[in-house]
Amino acid sequence: MSPLFPALTDPSAGRRPALRFGERALTYDGLAAAAAALAGRIGGAGRVALWATPSLETAVGVVAALSAGVTVVPLNPKSGEGELGHILSDSAPSLVLAAPADGLPSPVRELERVDVDMDGMDGMGGTGGTGSRGSTGGTGGVAAFTPAEAADEDPALVVYTSGTTGPPKGAVIPRRALAATLDALADAWLWTADDVLVHGLPLFHVHGLVLGVLGPLRRGGSVRHLGRFGTDGVARELGDGATMLFGVPTMYHRIAEALPGDPGLAEALAGARLLVSGSAALPVHDHERIAAATGRRVIERYGMTETLMNTSVRADGEARPGTVGVPLPGVELRLVEEDGSPIGAWDGETVGEIQVRGPNLFTGYLNRPDATAAAFTDDGWFRTGDMAVREADGYVRIVGRKATDLIKSGGYKIGAGEIENALLEHPGVREAAVTGEPDGDLGERIVAWIVPADPAAPPGADELAGHVAHRLAPHKRPRVVRHLAALPRNDMGKIMKRALGDA
Repeated sequence: MSPLFPALTDPSAGRRPALRFGERALTYDGLAAAAAALAGRIGGAGRVALWATPSLETAVGVVAALSAGVTVVPLNPKSGEGELGHILSDSAPSLVLAAPADGLPSPVRELERVDVDMDGMDGMGGTGGTGSRGSTGGTGGVAAFTPAEAADEDPALVVYTSGTTGPPKGAVIPRRALAATLDALADAWLWTADDVLVHGLPLFHVHGLVLGVLGPLRRGGSVRHLGRFGTDGVARELGDGATMLFGVPTMYHRIAEALPGDPGLAEALAGARLLVSGSAALPVHDHERIAAATGRRVIERYGMTETLMNTSVRADGEARPGTVGVPLPGVELRLVEEDGSPIGAWDGETVGEIQVRGPNLFTGYLNRPDATAAAFTDDGWFRTGDMAVREADGYVRIVGRKATDLIKSGGYKIGAGEIENALLEHPGVREAAVTGEPDGDLGERIVAWIVPADPAAPPGADELAGHVAHRLAPHKRPRVVRHLAALPRNDMGKIMKRALGDA
């Protein structure tokens, strides 16, 4: 297949900025030199682990490995030793890539370590070498960079899912899927080499690593990583020429909260070309607050580890809050009933499970042929487990996960997401989550978990039930309201609903 990063061998791209992490940066010349040197040391390694801190070394490590035709297993530095031990045992990498200063926990220390040594590489030019595992290579510049030959179906990444029922599973993502999803997003978002992306996402998952680092590099553009998300960093970078912002709902919620008192942030966001939210649904309330303060609409997209990206609101389309847009080029999407029969109605009301197929899909779960077979239908559709409705014009609105967000109450199939959005419109609600619990009469009753805006005066159950019934329908009102100091969330800001029962 063609190279994943054409700009690394394009002399005209050499002096353009490629990566910036804080004060440390590389041009395409510098990245090509660093990647060539490291690729020469790990070529033939088969599969390598990557200690995926939010750093220049992580970005260089993944580019070098992919350029060498080596499969990368990103490791979350916040994972416990038990989970890391499982991932390393399952994926059996031959070595681990890490920054020289990184301290590694015991399961990872057992691997041969190769430091991504950027000594002499930092700076906008970037000439010099790295430490050695065998010989050191690289003289700097795009002329020294020659990517290894690789086939479309060759594995690029093994990304481990969160594993809500049992240990994490490794999704094998081929090179074909990376190219397909990033090129489809370029079409949908009008993404070019002139774009400068800013974000503060972790780099051990699809959102931060694939979209947030590999995406700009495939286009020949640049990425500025904040290291740690903060509204001050967003304002600074968007005010200094960055054109795109990627974030998760928690980040956009913080932006929405900060906007009333920060005119500089509002001005910076107003000047951005594209604001994109993903990894979970962005509440409509936050959409509206950001739009009112900046005149800019946040657009949403929908994907998952196994499928990369499936749908998005287009940059040249209608930014419709509460939806994730339309299928990306090359992606087929359908909704199905519980028995697997396709739903033909695009009426914005009929709920079904999303199934997708296309070149963006993974090839299977590592060492788990049983799980791989169960994930696909006989005719090749991937069962996402996400529930949605589809509007007449094809826009998709996700209502929740089949396992945790689909509530069957009084004969209705109800998505938790729309109730959560309605609750968040109440001035007394800071955060909200909705689940179902067994009910002898209704089958399931709707439970609202609320973080009140004022803990001393939380809104009552009757008040919130009336609020939801007025905005949606009476059968969607919560029957039980429980107050919490905070909702349990994972590293990506997603609410961990399975933990609510223990809250």
